[in-house]
Amino acid sequence: MENISQLIARDLLKIKAVFFRPEEPFTWASGIKSPVYCDNRLTLTAPEVRTHVEQALAETIKREYPEVEILMGTSTAGIAHAAITGHILGLPMGYVRSGSKDHGRQNQIEGRMEAGQKVVVVEDLISTGGSVIEVVNALREAGGQVLGIASIFTYGMKKGLERLAAANVRNVSLTDFDAVAQAAAEEKYIQPEDVSRLLAFRDNPSDESWIGGKN
Repeated sequence: MENISQLIARDLLKIKAVFFRPEEPFTWASGIKSPVYCDNRLTLTAPEVRTHVEQALAETIKREYPEVEILMGTSTAGIAHAAITGHILGLPMGYVRSGSKDHGRQNQIEGRMEAGQKVVVVEDLISTGGSVIEVVNALREAGGQVLGIASIFTYGMKKGLERLAAANVRNVSLTDFDAVAQAAAEEKYIQPEDVSRLLAFRDNPSDESWIGGKN
């Protein structure tokens, strides 16, 4: 029987939310060359996949963070997922901006979160972990008790894992890079021999020896 990680991995591939191109790498804003492009916003326009994702997020949060009192989405990709999942669970939700507004009340956190409330952050994907940790820090500074993160996809990069550990924050993802790479090979989006190249990228993004089959 297909587990949630496999189901979501295949869903993301089917709608091209995760797209592999090991022969012609994408270039991230940081300059890192990547064999994969992720756009989990596409789940929002694919109703069947969206249902799988939101139900899985709800079940994951209920199981892993049973004491949760409020959900907070990351801006902007996590907002819709936090809203839909919050509706399923009957929980309040809000979201955290990347910085404070320069007008009005100059909020960074939108929605009412009381000091001491137990919060779960909803994120669409985690790579190096920097942006989601900024969200966690903003919530902590505002008095929130962050139980952890629920995300759709994580790369499992060493840098990201180390940052999360240093920030003392737990992340539970519906699926990960390994599961998606394996599903991509099984569904013939990539060649079986490409899997080791993809995992080499995951383990050390700065080493580009995997490009062009050199790994």
